[in-house]
Amino acid sequence: YWPVVQALYPDATAVWQNDRSIVTAAGLTMEIQPGLSYFVVNGRYLYLPQGIKTSGNVLLLPARSLGAALGADVAWDAMGGNVVFTAGSGPITSGSIAYQEDVVYWLSHIINAESGNQPLAGKIAVGNVVLNRVDSQGFPDTTVYEVIFQRGQFTPVSNGSIHLPPNAESVIAAKLCLDGANTVGNAIYFLNPRYSPNSWAARTKTHVATIGAHAFYQ
Repeated sequence: YWPVVQALYPDATAVWQNDRSIVTAAGLTMEIQPGLSYFVVNGRYLYLPQGIKTSGNVLLLPARSLGAALGADVAWDAMGGNVVFTAGSGPITSGSIAYQEDVVYWLSHIINAESGNQPLAGKIAVGNVVLNRVDSQGFPDTTVYEVIFQRGQFTPVSNGSIHLPPNAESVIAAKLCLDGANTVGNAIYFLNPRYSPNSWAARTKTHVATIGAHAFYQ
């Protein structure tokens, strides 16, 4: 990643701190931590399904993800066999602009209540279901809050666990979802097969994926 950053932002500096690379330049703050499946740019959380890779002491990021973070166009030069980055107008906008506070609040709460003990991909999947319902014409509600609190849809609403403070990874998962992370496509239902082995969704809907303890359907 570093040669690309240097080429696009000649004033950039990078330091190693708390097991991660922290890059700063005019209008840019980026944190890259080996082993994670996301990196953080200007407070935005960008998902990397294959994770951050290393080669010796070099950190590797997917070209298109890096380009999106830095505000650069990315193309493949077939003749030269090279990836070409073309500078744009600047890095992505900040999280304070991109994320609506109330949306992050409720999305992270339902993610935590439904899947707080599940892997990150499972947390993202629960968030995907909520956002898919917002977009679906099959559901009458049009906001994250309305989808979550639609009568009879989510157990944490009826038992009150929706109001428990979310853990840190649930908040991250909510932001990843809002920045396009998706692990279950167009799924709009999920369940725990252990407790609902013969549910309506399992009998009538198309299975998309099983992640951790949950099965997802569309």
